[in-house]
Amino acid sequence: MASRCLWVFDLDDTLHAATPHIFPSISRQMTAYLREYLGLGEIEANALRQRYWLRYGATLQGLIRHHGIDPEHFLYHTHQFDNLRGMLVYEPRLRSVLSRLPGEKIIYSNAPVSYIDEVLQLIGIRACFDAVIGIEETGFRPKPQLFGYYYLLKRFHVPACQCVMVEDSLDNLRAARRVGMKTVWIHGPPLMGMPADLRLNSVCDLPRYVNRLLGDRI
Repeated sequence: MASRCLWVFDLDDTLHAATPHIFPSISRQMTAYLREYLGLGEIEANALRQRYWLRYGATLQGLIRHHGIDPEHFLYHTHQFDNLRGMLVYEPRLRSVLSRLPGEKIIYSNAPVSYIDEVLQLIGIRACFDAVIGIEETGFRPKPQLFGYYYLLKRFHVPACQCVMVEDSLDNLRAARRVGMKTVWIHGPPLMGMPADLRLNSVCDLPRYVNRLLGDRI
């Protein structure tokens, strides 16, 4: 009898390419936010944004810890887009590809839920996912902190060995491996000793490797 499988997908730079347009916009908005609410200059604000992102996995985490910033206020003011549809870069066949994967599928992202939902709706793949987990649901504790990974296992009542995390971040994949999940690295160059079971150029290649990832679970 086939056992349950849970696919855990990141969003940005995994299901769509955020680096060309969306990430630069968010970075500018975050830097502007730090300038306004912390009274910093442009160079200082930009450096602090990057330092907290590298240290904590999300700039927001550093702002909460060290400055008492209201996380919901920060997330709202740093995820505003005049034309989000025009900024999206993605594979048109993504919906068809995701529908071919057996088991449940969820999104787990460090982004806010409102942004995640809007991106998924614009791409036309929201119906492919059983749930969306944004940074709010993990108490604003971002990947690669382990809290969110264990939260997922508890919420969905599934052992780690039956989860496949699909991500572009090696740090996030290392954390997934620590809790026992299978891992797929998207877009990354080949590396010796990479912390992933599989490396792919695109999520659209996943259906060809289902048997390799799930074995007798399907």
